[in-house]
Amino acid sequence: MKNLRSHFVYTKNQRNGILVLLGLILLFQVVFYFIDFETESVYDVNSPKTIAFQKQIDSLKEVAIENRKPKIYPFNPNFISDYKGYQLGMSTDQIDRLHQFRSKNRFVNSTEEFQQVTKVSDSLLSKISPYFKFPDWVTKRRTNTKKVAKRTFNHETEKVKAEISTTDINLATTSDFLSIEGVNENLSERIIKYRTKLQGFTFSDQIFEVWRMEKEVGDKILQTFSIQTIPSIKKINVNTASFKEVLKIPYIDYDLCVKIFDYRDEVAELQLISELKNIEDFPIDKYDRIVVYLQAE
Repeated sequence: MKNLRSHFVYTKNQRNGILVLLGLILLFQVVFYFIDFETESVYDVNSPKTIAFQKQIDSLKEVAIENRKPKIYPFNPNFISDYKGYQLGMSTDQIDRLHQFRSKNRFVNSTEEFQQVTKVSDSLLSKISPYFKFPDWVTKRRTNTKKVAKRTFNHETEKVKAEISTTDINLATTSDFLSIEGVNENLSERIIKYRTKLQGFTFSDQIFEVWRMEKEVGDKILQTFSIQTIPSIKKINVNTASFKEVLKIPYIDYDLCVKIFDYRDEVAELQLISELKNIEDFPIDKYDRIVVYLQAE
């Protein structure tokens, strides 16, 4: 009890100190209660600086939004994928119509033809057509077609057919082929070049083997031109020819050439040219064309 009492017995100085401490605590409480120490910065949202700063922020936002949008670059509409069509705003049916058209190995060669095939709306067509990029030969062909369409007799719409020097497909010139609707300078030159490679057309359907020859155009060519001069082709003896000589023959690629020489080494000598059919994986559908250049002696 004596020890407990000692904790509550203070000297005069200690009592004065306690009173001073309590006074200071009370004073600080009063000060913090009645005085606001918080400071607020007031901004004028209508000031020119604030307005200019807000416009700058808005412009940066617009740039950021524009950069996030998928960009459209020039493209060939014949090769629109499902995802590309979706990005352009085409419907599933419109994309399917294009793919069905392309599955027949056909191509759209103008903005109008694209709309006819896909049946896209005028508004969507006007939005995406500026990005269409057709091959140069298509663009030139359309230009040539427009020029031909302008030629008329007595201001009528009938086309003037250019005179041709011959109807023999093996003697026709580039100008002769240009008289056919759908044939431009590039295609005419490719026909001549391929005819030279073949040493002349032996079969009329060889015209369809010309690179980028459309069936409709090929049919029109054959309506005017036909094989009247049989090409003079000097046949190569398959038993004595070199590898390089055989490889130069149309319709024979490197792999087939190797197989021909392997078979020749196996049998020592071909007695009949028809023995080529005994070669494994020999292209039977090209046999008639290949034997135009080969013989067995």
